[in-house]
Amino acid sequence: MQRAFISELVRRNQYNLRTLRQAPLAEISGALGDLGTLLPLMIALALQGSIDLPSTLIFSGLFNMVTGAVFAIPLPVQPMKAIAASAISTHLSLRTTTAAGALVSVAVLVLSISGALRLLTARIPVPVVKGIQLGAALRLVTSGASLILPLPWLAPAAPLDSRLAVLAAFLLLFLTQRAPRFPYALILFLFGLLAALSAAEPPAALVSTHHQQDQHQQDRHQHPGPLRFYLPGFASPAAWTAALSQLPLTTLNSVVAVSALAADLVAASSSTTGTPRTPPPPAGVTALGLSVAAMNLVGCWAGAMPVCHGAGGLAAQVRFGARSGASVVLLGLAKLALGLVAALSGPSSSSSSSSSSSSSSSSSSSAESGVVGVLQRFPRGALGVMVVAAGLELGKVGAGFDRVWRAGDEDGDGAAAAAVVEERRGKEREERWMVMMVTAAGTLAFKNDAVGFLAGCCCHAAYKIADWTGRRRVWEVAGERRPLLW
Repeated sequence: MQRAFISELVRRNQYNLRTLRQAPLAEISGALGDLGTLLPLMIALALQGSIDLPSTLIFSGLFNMVTGAVFAIPLPVQPMKAIAASAISTHLSLRTTTAAGALVSVAVLVLSISGALRLLTARIPVPVVKGIQLGAALRLVTSGASLILPLPWLAPAAPLDSRLAVLAAFLLLFLTQRAPRFPYALILFLFGLLAALSAAEPPAALVSTHHQQDQHQQDRHQHPGPLRFYLPGFASPAAWTAALSQLPLTTLNSVVAVSALAADLVAASSSTTGTPRTPPPPAGVTALGLSVAAMNLVGCWAGAMPVCHGAGGLAAQVRFGARSGASVVLLGLAKLALGLVAALSGPSSSSSSSSSSSSSSSSSSSAESGVVGVLQRFPRGALGVMVVAAGLELGKVGAGFDRVWRAGDEDGDGAAAAAVVEERRGKEREERWMVMMVTAAGTLAFKNDAVGFLAGCCCHAAYKIADWTGRRRVWEVAGERRPLLW
């Protein structure tokens, strides 16, 4: 078994290298497709001291490299959004934030090892899974719009942070939508990076409030060195609350939906690229669950941001050109280098003075000012366009999923039988679309995948009960009309 695993790993990395050689710019562009989700949350969490930025960059970079080499698909490593939202809104401490991610990972690990994830995947109706993906797509679009709408039409000081620049970016996006290998995200990122380097001040919306920064900096000085050790606050009620809100999102969107989307992408790639470049089979839910659990159970001790995979990030990276794990390996190398620079450029603990806590906080925060400062000034408009594009790509999951009848399903001959089959097709297609839309609506309205999941399952169950009741009624009527004597 070990030899088979090694040979399969070699084959997957050969596929990565072959894809990278054939389209290097597309792989690099695809690697940047998920920055619109990563940067805003990571910056906000780092500025208020809810995560350790160097550790987050180092560990997420390593996770990118490992998952790209093992799964051979552009699998994203992105923030746990529910935990991030809770940490930002309630100013959770670093120990509480990392504890919430670890608690979710323990639950996912138990579900993966016990086989409950496989059972859950086998029992979930396909329209419900697609509805979760569609709900995530709509939430991405609204998140991107929230970054774009506050922008002015003209901004001479920051030309890329204007609605006119956003319109031009969207026009280029639409003109290149038939050319998936065009390095759109790479071009947009380079323009944004130049604008961030030339800008003088960060946006006011991202200026840190320094809430709980003193405790975070004290923790950093107690554990000097490039990486620091933190003990997660597992006893914190806030950690358990954030973990409970994140668990359905991780299970459904980061494991089940990613597995389904990866299978669709592999099928599409196989049908268009041919057998010689056919990607390896997609990972199952158990492997994805173990990946999510391992990432956070390792990174939480260093103060790294809670991370997971995501269908939106996978769709974004594919939309902007990525077709293999080489794209996320390159992204991981960039994160690792940036994290090491941020960690090694920080002041040592010997330079801190216990007599002045305020000066200690300001001097230690300057260690990350270079990295965070550039990320702060990255144009909101460019990030918004990338987030909207990712949502539009993920929203295409509904196309073609309602083809539920095969040619062999048609029984009977003649026009009458064909009409009956067509009526059954239309009815089931309509029901599947309704289940998908109910799931997406619940996810979007309540901003909770668990609510959308329950709503879609209830709608699906209602249709099944109606079908069973209808068949029973027909059987009873037929039974009453059956002659007593044969």
